[in-house]
Amino acid sequence: MGHTEADLAQVLHTGPFHLALRAALAVRGLPLQRVQHHLAHRGIKVGVTSLSYWQQGARRPQRPESLRAVRALEEVLELPGNSLTRLLGAGEGGGRGEVERPAARSYRSLMEMSATVERLLADLEAPADGGLHTVGHHERVRIGADRELLGRESQHAVRAHRDGVDRYLAIHHGDPGCDPARVRVTALENCRTGRVRWHRETGVVVAELLFDARLRAGETHFFGYGFEDGTGGPSTEYVRGFTYAGGQYVLRVRFDEQALPVRCRRFAQATTGAPRGARTDLTLGGRHRTVHLVEQGVRPGILGIDWDWD
Repeated sequence: MGHTEADLAQVLHTGPFHLALRAALAVRGLPLQRVQHHLAHRGIKVGVTSLSYWQQGARRPQRPESLRAVRALEEVLELPGNSLTRLLGAGEGGGRGEVERPAARSYRSLMEMSATVERLLADLEAPADGGLHTVGHHERVRIGADRELLGRESQHAVRAHRDGVDRYLAIHHGDPGCDPARVRVTALENCRTGRVRWHRETGVVVAELLFDARLRAGETHFFGYGFEDGTGGPSTEYVRGFTYAGGQYVLRVRFDEQALPVRCRRFAQATTGAPRGARTDLTLGGRHRTVHLVEQGVRPGILGIDWDWD
């Protein structure tokens, strides 16, 4: 659907920033490469990728140099002075010196991701019900010195609730900027890697983990696997979705000693579009490098940990 000047005026008034920027670009008919060129003529260097992230809501300009670029965008896009900057809560005085960080994924991007996962699962002939019930899942996430998601490892205990189950499909969501073609899948224990499918635009990887034998209904199986990433931008959260109720879930997030967050929180969501509730501050432990959550009986929904760098 096309944007009109009236649409633009409305979203400049109501926000949010990324929708206002997207509307302004559409109304002015300027591709990002031309915008970058205009900014460069004003002595401001900003990448096309950053501009794209800003209009998608994947990242939010907050550093002083980014806010200078936003003020220049107001000129380039022939917008009222301070109209975009105001939506960032920065005013004429500039930013608060915060480090630019990815925003929480928008509802639309999460829906696109969900649709992508469904397509990749269909490509792997995945039934609607994988036939496995989670008894316990322990997950360890590693965040690197550049604040990136280095990788994660899972120890997973499952019980078959029908005969013939011989595989598990693991899903990895990279952070904005992730290159899924470079994400490596590792079968660590009691499984082997089968087919792997990925989608570049959403940073989704789906990996088939094959068991050595077919499980009968009621039988349990323990296996371990991991994803090595390190290709995305700064990470600010780790989220796990649960389609079905299950057993215990433990999530540990370990930070590099050279890059420690200032605040960490546990959160829960009933659905993707629902507000985050049950937010609880977490204390960095283990030489101030690790936070964790434990959920004794998982219910359908979303659990995760998010953190602030500055």
